[in-house]
Amino acid sequence: MAESDVAVEPPKVVENNETMDILSALREVLKKAIIHDGLIKGLRECVKSLDRREAHLCVLSSSCDEPSYVRLVEALCKEGKINLLKVPDSKQLGEWAGLCKLDKEGNPRKVNSTSVVVVKDYGEPSPALDFLLNHFKTCLLYTSPSPRDRQKSR
Repeated sequence: MAESDVAVEPPKVVENNETMDILSALREVLKKAIIHDGLIKGLRECVKSLDRREAHLCVLSSSCDEPSYVRLVEALCKEGKINLLKVPDSKQLGEWAGLCKLDKEGNPRKVNSTSVVVVKDYGEPSPALDFLLNHFKTCLLYTSPSPRDRQKSR
């Protein structure tokens, strides 16, 4: 069998919500937001957007060095009832936000890290967006009551 006769399988598209995880869904949503010019990068611009309550989603890096940044972003998200998602690595978040150069093969080079990005416009609907929104709904449904609520019920 010659090399040209070998059948190449196309990459499998994940359409089943059970096989998709949060980080892969977030990556796809961030790509769509970049395409539709709905992604804001950098602390200053993100804080402005969160303060104006223009944001739909905020993504914060867990490896942020400055605790005051983390407190500020968390407080603004809580005040504005904006969904907040944390990712483990700021370099990875910077790559997903497009803060990198790509080489000829499409591999990321010179990746800049970022602590926070905000999504103002999701772009077109996708299964990944539905997965993320469903994740936020289920997280809100299954949160345990606060100790203050337990004291009132006694």
